[in-house]
Amino acid sequence: MDAGTGRAGVDRPSPSPGDRPTVGVEEEYLLLDPESGLPLPRVDAVRELAGLHPAIDHEELQNELLQAQVEVATPVCHDLEEVGGHLLRLRHALASAAEAEGCRLAACGTAPYAPAAPPLIVDAPRYHSIRKVVSRLADEAMINGMHVHVAVPDPRTGVEVLNRLRPWLPVLTALSANSPIWYGSDTGYASWRTIVFGRWPISGIPPHFADAADYESRIDHLLAAELIRDRGQLYWQARLSAKFPTVEVRAMDVQLRADEAVMLAGLVRALVASATRDAAAGRRSDPRTPESLEGAAWHAARYGLDGTLHDPASGLARPAAEIVRGMLDHLGPVLDEMGDTRAVAPLVHRLLAEGNGAGRQRRYLAEQGRAGLITMIAAESAAS
Repeated sequence: MDAGTGRAGVDRPSPSPGDRPTVGVEEEYLLLDPESGLPLPRVDAVRELAGLHPAIDHEELQNELLQAQVEVATPVCHDLEEVGGHLLRLRHALASAAEAEGCRLAACGTAPYAPAAPPLIVDAPRYHSIRKVVSRLADEAMINGMHVHVAVPDPRTGVEVLNRLRPWLPVLTALSANSPIWYGSDTGYASWRTIVFGRWPISGIPPHFADAADYESRIDHLLAAELIRDRGQLYWQARLSAKFPTVEVRAMDVQLRADEAVMLAGLVRALVASATRDAAAGRRSDPRTPESLEGAAWHAARYGLDGTLHDPASGLARPAAEIVRGMLDHLGPVLDEMGDTRAVAPLVHRLLAEGNGAGRQRRYLAEQGRAGLITMIAAESAAS
């Protein structure tokens, strides 16, 4: 989850129209006991030790809501090779620090095992305030997402992009699904994180906005009505940054493998670039009905890449592999132009052939049990 406002990829100005937009990634991880797989509240010690690494900037390591979680934020990146390099650097430093502190770094969308007692909240006023407001929801916040920031030239364009991203968000959820196990059992869902996070206020797929003024007026109302305390509590699957010129896409589970995170970052950037061009050309966005998109989002979280997904254009169900290949065809020219095809297309095809993180977690749990699952999660999370 995300209890803050997001910082990845946002410390430089946005590019001029027509340039390749910059991109940044945030990832959330759990700290797990290597034997039991239970979350361990050791974030302060792990952050402090990782921060001593000469290749790590303290600003890149951030707290999350729980003491058993840690978040990283890459600098602004101009290409996907940069994204991959930063994610590997950050994962390696944190994995080494976690091991030194008697735990393991876990890039899984949910804590596969959890104690009966509520998890400890990070000792900071913001997090205590959130815990007081959301109550029991905070106890179930052992969920980890991946957030991709892509630069946009201005808020007007940003809102146009959000409108056009809405039907693609379920496809991103299905591709990234990596959270099938919860409290020691298979939930039957590919992305249980999506379901848990969907219980939070102002979450799910964002509404369709008339324009940038409509976006601002709706948020102003939420603030005036005291339904949110700040814009960091807009938990939509895609939103505009409150501080920086980016669209932030938040529909994805954190990825076991860093190369799959890079692939998703490339898909998101291509979707944003394509939507930006459509808006500039005056092509209208399709204001798909909220019930259709909410149903598609639930379906994607439930089944992932198994079975069907819903076509972003028609809204009708089609084989998941067909939808994903259609996405690649749609984004092919943009990916080629940005030089991202080699970092994206082969990984998408590998995912279709081998399964996403949800499938791999299920296989390891079935074949090797609890110990095998925890070992696999830790190994893939820190692998190059």
